[in-house]
Amino acid sequence: MKQLKQIFDFYLNSSIHVALSCYALVRITFHVFHIQYDEPMALFVFFGTIVGYNFVKYDALVRVKKNPIGIQLKIIAVLSFISVILVGYYFFHLKKITQIVSIGIFAITALYTLPFFPNRKNARNWAGVKIYIVAICWVGATLVLPLINAEIPVTTDFFIKCIQRFILVFVLILVFEIIDLANDDPHLQTVPQTIGVKKTKLLGFLLLIPFWFLEILISTFNYRDAVINLFMVVILMLFIAFSNPERPKYYTSFWVESVPILWWLMIVFL
Repeated sequence: MKQLKQIFDFYLNSSIHVALSCYALVRITFHVFHIQYDEPMALFVFFGTIVGYNFVKYDALVRVKKNPIGIQLKIIAVLSFISVILVGYYFFHLKKITQIVSIGIFAITALYTLPFFPNRKNARNWAGVKIYIVAICWVGATLVLPLINAEIPVTTDFFIKCIQRFILVFVLILVFEIIDLANDDPHLQTVPQTIGVKKTKLLGFLLLIPFWFLEILISTFNYRDAVINLFMVVILMLFIAFSNPERPKYYTSFWVESVPILWWLMIVFL
């Protein structure tokens, strides 16, 4: 049992689970815009997420705090190195414009982690902006890149889906911020720190209303996807309603991050 827990913790700590969530959102993008499965694009996002998230999570731990590196962290470092190689491999299978935009997303991720400006902390520690940077990166990686690589023209559907995807990620991060409320530095000015837990939950509920109604406005609207989206709204509302700072880390690191995976599986199997 202890070994299973260690394997499960490694699965979460190595960012494989969050990478699967991003991969699922890419597959949802393929579905919505009727794009044939693009393996280099999907796997570029998958392995890029592993690299990006592990860089964000462990850069300060190793570079700044200079903590001793344990066995699990060494394995994660090896996984990240292999992922870097695979990201490079799939990068050269993407179209030129996709490569340029992906470099821009990587630059935002680097800005989020590294203090580029003199006498300034990294963007991760800028008051009130963390949630927006993460949401923009997710929208860019899981929606904008696949559409650009498939040469889908920029239409109203593109903007609607960008807004919808931004709302989804924003709401998911709200749950994370509620759970992390007791541990987050007060100067970060996260949403729960600024307006309180109850108002944060209310904000999450209200944002899910346009999230669902935007589905009706797209030209590829169909009732099956609308019903699936409505089901996802209910699940998200339950996650928001039951979130509190006393919840264990698995509430967000596994269950909440499973929402995009569940969404994709419902599209596939229903």
